Amino acid sequence: MAEKFRITLAQLNPTLGDLTQNATKAREAWAAGKAANADFVALPEMFLTGYQLQDLAMRPAFLADVADVLKGLAADVADGPALGIGAPMIVDGKRHNCYLILQNGEIATQVLKHHLPIDDVFDEARIFASGDVSGPYRIGPLRIGSPICEDAWFDDVTETHAESGAEILFVPNGSPYMRAKQDHRIALMVARVVETGLPLIYLNLVGGQDDQVFDGASFALNRGGALAAQMKTLDEDICHLDLELGDEGWTIKQGPLEPRPDEYEQDYNVMVTALRDYMGKTGFKKVLLGMSGGIDSALVATIAVDALGPENVRCVMLPSEYTSSHSLEDAEKAARALGVRMDTLPIAGPRAAVTEALAPLFEGTKPDLTEENIQSRLRGLMLMALSNKFGEMLLTTGNKSEVAVGYATIYGDMAGGYNPIKDLYKMRVFQTCRWRNENHRDWMLGPQAEVIPQRIIDKPPSAELRDDQKDEDSLPPYEVLDAILEMLVDQDFSVADVVAAGFDRETVKRIEHLIYISEHKRFQSAPGARLTGRAFWLDRRYPIVNRWRDNR
Repeated sequence: MAEKFRITLAQLNPTLGDLTQNATKAREAWAAGKAANADFVALPEMFLTGYQLQDLAMRPAFLADVADVLKGLAADVADGPALGIGAPMIVDGKRHNCYLILQNGEIATQVLKHHLPIDDVFDEARIFASGDVSGPYRIGPLRIGSPICEDAWFDDVTETHAESGAEILFVPNGSPYMRAKQDHRIALMVARVVETGLPLIYLNLVGGQDDQVFDGASFALNRGGALAAQMKTLDEDICHLDLELGDEGWTIKQGPLEPRPDEYEQDYNVMVTALRDYMGKTGFKKVLLGMSGGIDSALVATIAVDALGPENVRCVMLPSEYTSSHSLEDAEKAARALGVRMDTLPIAGPRAAVTEALAPLFEGTKPDLTEENIQSRLRGLMLMALSNKFGEMLLTTGNKSEVAVGYATIYGDMAGGYNPIKDLYKMRVFQTCRWRNENHRDWMLGPQAEVIPQRIIDKPPSAELRDDQKDEDSLPPYEVLDAILEMLVDQDFSVADVVAAGFDRETVKRIEHLIYISEHKRFQSAPGARLTGRAFWLDRRYPIVNRWRDNR
């Protein structure tokens, strides 16, 4: 009879810092694997603590707690399959990102991460020491090499495992979502399979942490890169995979092949998951937001309802004398479609009071952006008062185009705790609204209907802070603006490159200038779901004071 091996893959969602809860989830996964007669139950990178730890990993008291919980967990899973789990540890006096194999009541094997990423949102080389590359470990009949996340993105670690006797590669990961990243992951892992001639299992975290969402989508590859299993995307999942030893070595028997959603569905699910987990993991239950009758607030309200349910979302309309009747109608219609509470708080009276109070000091000046921003800040003041009074977290609603060029008011529409659409350019906002109106999934808590009125999608965007105001009065059309921003921000193109692509140099220089002078606003902005490789926060780090401009 052929030799066999069963591995239980637990693609689960940890809560950062909640060692007790994460250990409980690990025990439950181990129990599921034991019931399924697994030889090995595997959890992803840094599962015990959650990921990314950032400077929390430097606190000795935290690491001591991790060691204590690991000791208890090892004792609890002594009678049954081996358990693999990621956690930080002190090894030979240095902090390491480790993957640990718990067997027979103790830590039987510790694998140390070798390649420490320092790009994108990662800064691991600042926190951890690089570990030496180790050989494979044995569980029952199988010798397993475990490159940890980044270690599998390079060929040196996997080649060492293969050369020292590994019969399969198991890769525990904490890899956050980025649009189109899954194709890149699979391509890289296929390369490792081809180079080593070994089957490979890739196990990823799932769930939201601050701005990042780990998207799961774990998979398994046989020799030649054939897909043997594909787990769920953006959802917890447990999968039992069987391996069988044949003449050519171990082979992964065919497992489940979960469908992969398209990028619009993935982006939308990431925004919903990010908000749901941010709320749940910080302890907030309800949200509120300013509902303007515009497309951004309508989309944020929809995301909030899909994440939390309509009973946990409050929308507030704060009209001034410049608010159009159709904005009032559109906001009301959107709120009704979503089934949320809608309150109206006119700001004309408070605005008049502020204008009167400032009149002696403003005497002799002409009305300008200052008076417009008073409206925005009054709205922020009133929304924050509701947030404080009722314990509802305020959501901000600025899209990436506005965040990039500073078309948002500090202490006004930037006030709030989270921004679900912070990494979504304006044209993508339009496309996402159309997608949501046409699609509904089981993970959405909102209604299966058109939830964003078509008139909101069709009308020209406006902040409505003065008569007949349109965004295009002071900005290029959004299809032009977004194209320029994608080149300057997401691709780091030079001004000359953008001009060579067909855009007016004066316009490009003006947008470049707005990006740089708005840096201080982004330093004070709420976190938001990361969708791209150049989201504003950890992906793109620029000084606030910066007088350099690209004059080539």
